[in-house]
Amino acid sequence: MASRFWTQGDSDSEEEESDYEDVDDNVVRVSEPTTTAAGSRYLQGNASDSDDSDAQKRVVRSAKDKRFEEMSATVDQMKNGMKINDWVSLQESFDKLNKQLEKVMRVTESDKVPTLYIKALVMLEDFLSQALANKDAKKKMSSSNAKALNSMKQKLKKNNKQYEDLISKYRENPESEGEDYEDEEGEEDEDSDLEFEEDPSKIAAGSDSEEDSEEDGTHSVDGQGDDWQKKMSKKDKLMDKEFKKDPSEITWDTVNKKLKEIVAARGRKGTGRVELVEQLSFLTRVAKTPAQKLEILFSVVSAQFDINPSLSGHMPINVWKKSVENLLIILDILNQYPNIIVDDIVEPEENETQKGADYKGTIRIWGNLVAFLERIDVEFFKSLQCIDPHTREFVERLRDEPLFLVLAQNIQDYLEKTGNLKAAAKVSLKRVELVYYKPQEVYDAMRKLAEQREEGNDRESELEESKGQEERKGPPAFVVVPEIVPRKPTFPESSRALMDSLVSLIYKYGDERTKARAMLCDIYHHALMDEFSTSRDLLLMSHLQDTIQIMDISTQILYNRAMAQLGLSAFRNGLTTEAHSCLSELYSAGRVRELLAQGVSQSRYHEKTPEQERLERRRQMPYHMHINLELLEAVHLTCAMLLEVPNMAANALDSKRRVVSKTFRRLLEVSERQTLTGPPENVRDHVMAATRALIQGDYQKAFDVITSLQVWKLLKNRDTVFQMLKAKITEEALRTYLFTYASSYTSLSLDQLSKMFDLSESQTHSIVSKMMISEELRASWDQPSRCIVFHDFQHTRLQALAFQLTDKLSILAESNERATDAKISGGGIGGGGLEGLPPLRRRGDGADYAAAVNSGGGGRWQDNTPYSQVRHSGNTAGRPSTPGQFSSGGNYSRDRGGQARGASTYGRPTYQPGSSMKMDSSARMVSLNRGIR
Repeated sequence: MASRFWTQGDSDSEEEESDYEDVDDNVVRVSEPTTTAAGSRYLQGNASDSDDSDAQKRVVRSAKDKRFEEMSATVDQMKNGMKINDWVSLQESFDKLNKQLEKVMRVTESDKVPTLYIKALVMLEDFLSQALANKDAKKKMSSSNAKALNSMKQKLKKNNKQYEDLISKYRENPESEGEDYEDEEGEEDEDSDLEFEEDPSKIAAGSDSEEDSEEDGTHSVDGQGDDWQKKMSKKDKLMDKEFKKDPSEITWDTVNKKLKEIVAARGRKGTGRVELVEQLSFLTRVAKTPAQKLEILFSVVSAQFDINPSLSGHMPINVWKKSVENLLIILDILNQYPNIIVDDIVEPEENETQKGADYKGTIRIWGNLVAFLERIDVEFFKSLQCIDPHTREFVERLRDEPLFLVLAQNIQDYLEKTGNLKAAAKVSLKRVELVYYKPQEVYDAMRKLAEQREEGNDRESELEESKGQEERKGPPAFVVVPEIVPRKPTFPESSRALMDSLVSLIYKYGDERTKARAMLCDIYHHALMDEFSTSRDLLLMSHLQDTIQIMDISTQILYNRAMAQLGLSAFRNGLTTEAHSCLSELYSAGRVRELLAQGVSQSRYHEKTPEQERLERRRQMPYHMHINLELLEAVHLTCAMLLEVPNMAANALDSKRRVVSKTFRRLLEVSERQTLTGPPENVRDHVMAATRALIQGDYQKAFDVITSLQVWKLLKNRDTVFQMLKAKITEEALRTYLFTYASSYTSLSLDQLSKMFDLSESQTHSIVSKMMISEELRASWDQPSRCIVFHDFQHTRLQALAFQLTDKLSILAESNERATDAKISGGGIGGGGLEGLPPLRRRGDGADYAAAVNSGGGGRWQDNTPYSQVRHSGNTAGRPSTPGQFSSGGNYSRDRGGQARGASTYGRPTYQPGSSMKMDSSARMVSLNRGIR
């Protein structure tokens, strides 16, 4: 048959045999051309016109093979450079080899360094020592070659430090290292072959046919015949020999002996993982007792987990579904025979599974249902990570969620029935982690999908069972297990009811980590349902914000997700201050994607190793669990705008003004530095354009620009949010206007202010009264005229600078006088320079100046105000001045307790300016020292 594809039709049998041998040679040696008779059948007429490339067979190699071939080619180049003593080419080849090593490590996803690389390092090290020992040859080298030699000496010494152990092992036994490397490569090739095709039956069929063709030396197809003949594999022959006999001859000892042989072969080199699963599956049908069948099923599930050994890939989907089916059968056996107990703490006796179904005592089987369920969950999570979310395959994979939920529900019911409530709490957490991020609409859709799928798949399951029975070989199952546990999940109508029942069990019986994760999921779900106060109270009562830094990274990611959802909930409820406080920490470092595990951030200043990148990619959230980052950024910047714009207007003249959002300030500075400002394109541009309009008092334009964002369509109550936004923007525009233009008014009518901002008189009166109570606005109401009477005078920028300059000059003059007196009097009373001097008074100054000089002892200045209210008391309007109170351009006032109240304390605690005061004091001490010099 092979000659029919590769030779011409008129050739005799001898030519056919030779051509067949040539074809076999081509399989091994790809680049060797075949004979002229094996040309393309389209060029039979003029074979002379065919090129050499047409006679070669094309083979698709894997990425791993390509990387290894590139590395071996580089090593050959290094050998050629050693022959001619060319250190320039050796240096280039060495750098190239190191780059190729990173690619090989990335492709193989292994931490082990290839032996080929270690061999090249040993070869280079020996050649370098020979070159350095030969001083005569070194003197005859050219300058470039000698320079390259010295450079290679330093590079090789530095590079080989991290491979000292591997190099010493290779020098001790180079042959064994090479053999180990070949064995490892063979195993990796086998693993890759298993990962390539998802259907284990196809893989097993292919491997069996190859083994038969190699061992028997015959072909299953006759060259002259047209029919394919199916031959039995070696595995089937062994199984037939062992078990295709009279069922009465199959004993428990026979099955147990075969089970031990198969389990002992697990993990060995050359053992096919899929074949191992098939052999164990065959044993489940010939098991003599329910306990023996249960033991074999646990081995089957463990072997199915071994099919995918890599951490980055995921288990084939059909194998995953078969594992779930096997676990459901295990639960059927455990419910049918309550005397069988599964435990992984105590090792069972050797003949424990020999006890039959009529045995009334306790039978212990080794196994861990919770560990198997967690592995099933991990494989499901990894599959959603790896599958492209924009394909149909991702949607089909999401349809398997109810299958996992029914398994988790059955395991939890069994554990609760047996009294293992701690393990039941862990299973409950797995169910919570599949439900907490779903809104009620998505939850309802999942319920309907599970019901429709169960009804629609009844016929398909019947067909699959009939086909499976036809394909099964061997005798019928000795131990028949009926379906006892339900195969259909039961969901409450409300997702909140399901969450409450699950988390209550976890809070009662779970460990610390399980309770923390359940609490975070509960907070997330309450925030998703717009129950901000409940979720906030849960967070504050749990004190998770204090201990989250010492928890594992996955729990920290869950905490960040809960805080992000909490901020969105606060914004939907109109609490902009709380929303900004929840989201500000996420945006402070500029790594939102990384903190929420929704992408890998690349930094110019911090390079990650391949291992760190792999770990970070394993932690990524599947696409359907993502929080929309554009919506999150829009909410954060909008809240920052509503808080920062009035704050900037209130502290316009204060050099040490309080910053509410550094991220917003930085973006605003970048926007103001732009020469040309075009129409807004993204979220940041829209918020900056709205900020510029709000600063100018155009609240309607600011509202229109903010609401023009398309991302608000993701909010389910968008109209309510827009009404809240309009009210907030109008209120902050009024506050900004009063902060900016208060110095231009002596009085302002309430009617005029209400019409200006399209607010009712009661709303305007409430906003202005709050500003007066918090001492942000120095004014009072005149009830008969319904006007605002301003009592304070806002200094202009020029006046503020003049007052600051006056203070500094007066301090400088005073320090000069004190320094002169100290020099004349010989160091003062205590001999310590300025310390101990009596208080001095300058001509024309009041008592407040002397108090300011000596209030904290000699040389320490306690009054850190840029300009004193006492000195400028003549400029105030109807407000007495006292030494204890002062008013600056930033509207700061100091009460009797010494606390400073800022102008923008809306919705935030009282500002404590201790750090800024210390900075001002240090700046003045610098001026003092300069005056002494």
